[in-house]
Amino acid sequence: MKKVVVKSPLSISVTFLWIGFVCAISFMEAWLKFQAPGITIPLGLGIGRLVFSALNKVEIVLAISLIISSIADKQIKTKAFAVLGITVFILLLQTAWLLPALDARAELFIQNTPPPSSYLHLTYIILEFIKVTLLFIYGIKQFNFKTH
Repeated sequence: MKKVVVKSPLSISVTFLWIGFVCAISFMEAWLKFQAPGITIPLGLGIGRLVFSALNKVEIVLAISLIISSIADKQIKTKAFAVLGITVFILLLQTAWLLPALDARAELFIQNTPPPSSYLHLTYIILEFIKVTLLFIYGIKQFNFKTH
């Protein structure tokens, strides 16, 4: 018989809440808003800037919560902490570089000055997929499966 032991209920809750936020915003809202009647590209980009700015702030709070919880949990494995570290690094990269660069591009569109093509948006999407995958791995590592 297998017994599942939860190492840190707070870490598990925060991890899967974070996954939910990213999936709902990045993988649903981001492209669905442009399907709504009357939404122009400048209007959609303006909404997107607000939503992603708010998401980023929520993600920072969730990341800090996970870091504190992980440090407080004396039994956390080095591999799990490394997975969390890479996830936080991706978040910091998005916060300090990608979001400001994407905001600047969006502002050009809003001002009716299309910017030159770039891979920033694709880079952001790829990092979102990696971040969600790492968070899922981290969340699963918070369970301890024992056979009795």
